[in-house]
Amino acid sequence: MSAEPDHTIDITGEVCPMTFVRTKLQLERMRSGEVLRVRLRGEEPLRNVPRAAGDEGHIILGIIPDGSDHIVTIRRA
Repeated sequence: MSAEPDHTIDITGEVCPMTFVRTKLQLERMRSGEVLRVRLRGEEPLRNVPRAAGDEGHIILGIIPDGSDHIVTIRRA
């Protein structure tokens, strides 16, 4: 796994498009180079959150399964 995160959010209770909205708002509050760990659930957030973060120039450090959830680790651009 990548570096320890500077910030962590749990969006398992959210549905798209709020999954990326919550992720985007957290990334905007962070400094460049900081790491965000996002816990999400479901196929749609698993497709959309990493893609949208990458489209905004952030770096996806890893995506790992964790039970019925996934942990997406993102480094802020």
